Amino acid sequence: MSKFLKGTFILLVAGLVTRVLGFIYRIVLARSIGEEGVGLYMMAYPTFILVVTIVQLGLPVAISKNIAEAEAKGDHAGIKKILVVSLATTISLSIIITPALLLLAPVLSTTLFTDPRTYYPLMAIAPAVPIIAISSVLRGYFQGRQNMRPSAVSQILEQLVRITLIAVMTKAFLPYGVEYAAAAAMAASVLGEVVSLIYLMTTFKFKKRFRLRKNFFQFVHKGKQTFKDLMEIAIPTMGSRMIGSVSWFFEPIVVVHSLAIAGVMAVDATKQYGALTGYAMPLLMLPSFVTFSLATSLVPAISEANSRKNYKLIEYRLQQALRLTFLTGGLAVIVLYVLADPLMQLMYGSTKGAYFIRLMAPFFLFYYYQGPLQAVLQALNLARAAMINSLIGAIVKTAVIFILAAQPAFGITGAALGIIVGFVAVTLLHFATVLKRISFPFYIRDYLKGFLVMGASGWLGFWLFDNMLLSEPLAVRVLAALFAMSISYCLMLLLLGLIKKDELQRIPWIKKFFIAK
Repeated sequence: MSKFLKGTFILLVAGLVTRVLGFIYRIVLARSIGEEGVGLYMMAYPTFILVVTIVQLGLPVAISKNIAEAEAKGDHAGIKKILVVSLATTISLSIIITPALLLLAPVLSTTLFTDPRTYYPLMAIAPAVPIIAISSVLRGYFQGRQNMRPSAVSQILEQLVRITLIAVMTKAFLPYGVEYAAAAAMAASVLGEVVSLIYLMTTFKFKKRFRLRKNFFQFVHKGKQTFKDLMEIAIPTMGSRMIGSVSWFFEPIVVVHSLAIAGVMAVDATKQYGALTGYAMPLLMLPSFVTFSLATSLVPAISEANSRKNYKLIEYRLQQALRLTFLTGGLAVIVLYVLADPLMQLMYGSTKGAYFIRLMAPFFLFYYYQGPLQAVLQALNLARAAMINSLIGAIVKTAVIFILAAQPAFGITGAALGIIVGFVAVTLLHFATVLKRISFPFYIRDYLKGFLVMGASGWLGFWLFDNMLLSEPLAVRVLAALFAMSISYCLMLLLLGLIKKDELQRIPWIKKFFIAK
């Protein structure tokens, strides 16, 4: 198995475990602090993502790409220089950003979010800044060496700590008010980051090929060219993420102000936004662990192939990523659409958010494509183009949200439609940009077969859930429908030739099965 497939497989498994754990976290959070508390948490969370984007400066992708190229040349001194310069940069940024966040929290909570209770979750974010600064560099280092195991394990550890602490911490602070409980939930995330960093630092200590602290500042002073090389990738990459993060930061602000224009009270707006972003969106984004894994593995794999001018391998890797995204994303879309109401009921004890899932699920296939396409653009030194595409999508999304959500006929549905329009626009622009650089065949017949399989499996799921096992508990009915849709989906993919036997044999345990036979 190639490094690319092995790394992708490790991240896929870890991504699945992490997303499942993340879902457990969301369920515990929702049941612990309610819809209003989730709304407060989700209003502050985009600020957390914005701060993370600023402190990372786009360096994880740049580190991964440059270390992959240095590794291909056997330049170990260059690898150390990349790591030293990156650490110095992110730590310096964290020293500036942490006190700035503490000072701005009162203004953000009262002026922009129009709900002073968001002050406490915002304050809880600050300790995470220096922790994320260091851990992001270490993740980029391991990914550049195409060793995905440390990143995978650190993500799982982070989620386990969050889940362990969330129920205890929110229960302890809820008597003081829902805002304190939301802050406790944010603090649980910060403690998860601490444990993740400890693991990454320990692993790095045992895996490194050089002494990092030896002549550290000398490497910093001599790292001007290294810094320049990193920034050529990091700045456009950060630009893309910054646009997304700033857009997400302003999203709750635009939503609550638009809903106010439509006549919705601030407390109700917080609850509605919580139902959309705290209940529906995490479920819709759950399948993106596949595309995240692909994107993370694609950057070093395509960078290495590009440095060797192996364009045939670049096209092959891209086709692999697109096919896997379509096949896995297709199953996710039909499961979410068919089982929206029962899934919401099982997880949150309420069907709030199910409407948004049915509305948005068919379009989320575009969202699943976005990560791999952006990774390809970054690996091919087209991060600037990716940034421009992200900017256009963010502007379109914000404009649609403001126009539609301000109208009483749409309300919070306008925000959902704006989010859809935004990510569809970005994905289509990424596709167009990749096609300008890489000419590759687009197998329309295979995609038509895929949509046919999706339709047939979805119909089967609807019929089974409505007509079979009606006397059984809801969880049994959901699992039965999910199992039937998954099996029928995979069998039809095999029968129509969308998954081939030789591709299955590359999966380790299936390969052993064929050898045993």
